[in-house]
Amino acid sequence: MNIRTDLAIEAKELYFETALEKEAEVPGIVCREEGDNDVRITTVEVLDQQGAEAIGKGVGHYITLEIQGLSQNDPNLLEKSASILATELGKITKKKGLTMVVGLGNSHITPDSLGPKVMPRLVVTRHLFSFMPDSVEKLSPVCALAPGVLGLTGIETGEIIRGVIGRVKPDQVIVIDALASRRTERVGTTIQIADTGISPGSGVGNSRKAINAETMGVPVIAIGVPMVVDAPTIASDTIDHVIETLASGASGKFYAMLQELKNEERYRLIYESLPKEMQNMIVTPKDIDAMADRLATLVANGINQCLHPEITKEEISAFVG
Repeated sequence: MNIRTDLAIEAKELYFETALEKEAEVPGIVCREEGDNDVRITTVEVLDQQGAEAIGKGVGHYITLEIQGLSQNDPNLLEKSASILATELGKITKKKGLTMVVGLGNSHITPDSLGPKVMPRLVVTRHLFSFMPDSVEKLSPVCALAPGVLGLTGIETGEIIRGVIGRVKPDQVIVIDALASRRTERVGTTIQIADTGISPGSGVGNSRKAINAETMGVPVIAIGVPMVVDAPTIASDTIDHVIETLASGASGKFYAMLQELKNEERYRLIYESLPKEMQNMIVTPKDIDAMADRLATLVANGINQCLHPEITKEEISAFVG
């Protein structure tokens, strides 16, 4: 039984929680933290196979933006977050050549609709370079694809993407997908960027074939936002708050023992205590519709600013209507 998460920052946390001995750092991993009270940026760099095996993530860079105030729908924070996303994305993307942006997920299921929702908000320009070459002086070539999911198309998503890559021959691919988290507070408030590609559905136990440089033949950058948690995670977080509240006003060994229980041990205990129909239940916030729209706009704005740095935000708005 594994704790469900797609985030490298949480995989690193799990390593420390389950390590037999206290360690100052994870072997083969370099971690850097920066940012401010609005947006905290954590970069986890997996250097080698030892680091990859330690946290269960491929060799590469994982950049996480944690934006706790995102649920308040503050336009200034949204604009600031998009600019930071553009800057961080620019660190691991190519500056020249054709970029293909792929929105993974099912547009009919709101918690899985982030990828498809981003597509109409992008400044798509590949066709303009052929039909209106005089109008693209400050633009970069970009095309977009929303391939759907296996259950709707009967075709593996990776097969569709690989087929399109073979025809349009992009220099890099950016894939966008909804993720799963092991912390309720990270749902809808965290963005992960990785240059290692993605395995769609892995966080909810429905993993499809990986979409990465090895399978696609071109560099693949993944942008993901956790939109769901599982029921045991919610129960575990609730018990954490209960223990903290009781321990703050009580003395004795019982509460101290509860506080010392490792998160993985507590999660396993809760998981095994729940009815089977709840063990695999996936939960999403009640305002998921507004959350998905807000995050789609943020992610699209970040990508637009990164790929088209020479045009203004007003010009971007004019392109996407």
